[in-house]
Amino acid sequence: MNGRLSSYRRIVIKIGSALLVDRKRGLKQDWLKSLARDIAELRHEGHEVLVVSSGAIAMGRTVLDMRSGSLKLEESQAAAAVGQIALARAWAEALDAEGITTGQVLVTIDDTEARRRYLNARATIGALLRMGAVPVINENDTVATSEIRYGDNDRLAARVATMMNADLLIILSDVDGLYTASPAIDPDAKHLAEVAAITPEIEAMAGGAASELSRGGMRTKIEAGKIATHAGTAMIITLGGVDHPLKTLDSGNRCTLFQPQSAPVSAWKSWIAGQLEPQGRVVVDEGAARALRSGKSLLAAGVRTVQGTFQRGDTLAIVMEGTGAEIGRGLAGYDSGEAIRIAGRKTSEIEAILGYAPRAAMIHRDDMVVKP
Repeated sequence: MNGRLSSYRRIVIKIGSALLVDRKRGLKQDWLKSLARDIAELRHEGHEVLVVSSGAIAMGRTVLDMRSGSLKLEESQAAAAVGQIALARAWAEALDAEGITTGQVLVTIDDTEARRRYLNARATIGALLRMGAVPVINENDTVATSEIRYGDNDRLAARVATMMNADLLIILSDVDGLYTASPAIDPDAKHLAEVAAITPEIEAMAGGAASELSRGGMRTKIEAGKIATHAGTAMIITLGGVDHPLKTLDSGNRCTLFQPQSAPVSAWKSWIAGQLEPQGRVVVDEGAARALRSGKSLLAAGVRTVQGTFQRGDTLAIVMEGTGAEIGRGLAGYDSGEAIRIAGRKTSEIEAILGYAPRAAMIHRDDMVVKP
């Protein structure tokens, strides 16, 4: 491969359940073999490859011959317990045939949201890459609940890509990219070959989930794009249901390329910006918003209200008074109880309220990412 993918050194490939598993016949072995051959060619040319693979629950459903339709949480987890073994074996066999060692990495949302576990996951995956293995990553569906899960592997793939400083995230899908509207509904929908920035107009083009085997839809792919491109990782959405999908992509098969931001944030701020579930919200006025955009820290005086229960160091969404629009995220300098007491107060007043010398800011600028 020496075409479209040649300039990207570290590549994360996300595979959806519907591409890998047929509801009636199970694993699509021939397709997986062709993808493994593509991965081997990329590695031969000097690329590092990571795989984020859906399919554990889908494979478990076929093995257990479970009913169609939605499953209860415990049924999904049981399917995942069976499917993860089958999925790991399938990847190991397919890549072993190409002379490649596979390492399975199961994660939950906490592994990429909690700072220490984030660093541990990054170290493990990095070690696998240095040892020449291909990490195959999936959400640990056997233990994740609806309250503490990603719910889709698109955003998980984006978090893995940013965590590992990947150059490119490829999402192999059942569509060949982003359209101005759903082609199934609007016959005049136009394909977008490139997206320079994910704007509200681009987000409005996203649709919903497509099938019971796939929990993600275009909406989650756009969310993944926001996470990836903000951290300096390019993203491609392309049709995956063809033999040798990476080779056909490299040779010019249709796709949508989401360009990364020209000035990506640091790894620390990338982690903050990519947090999926903020523990609380602080509502700020226009004056505070202007100060944040100019590079200032968020002082208590600029906070109108504090929402949620959180501890110092938790992630907070910063939203505008009146509109509720999110303008940034950052790490709390105070517990929620303290933050509520000092919101709107001048720094000189805080010591008398709390009984100790105040910290520098409600959210320090070094622990904050503000949207442009």
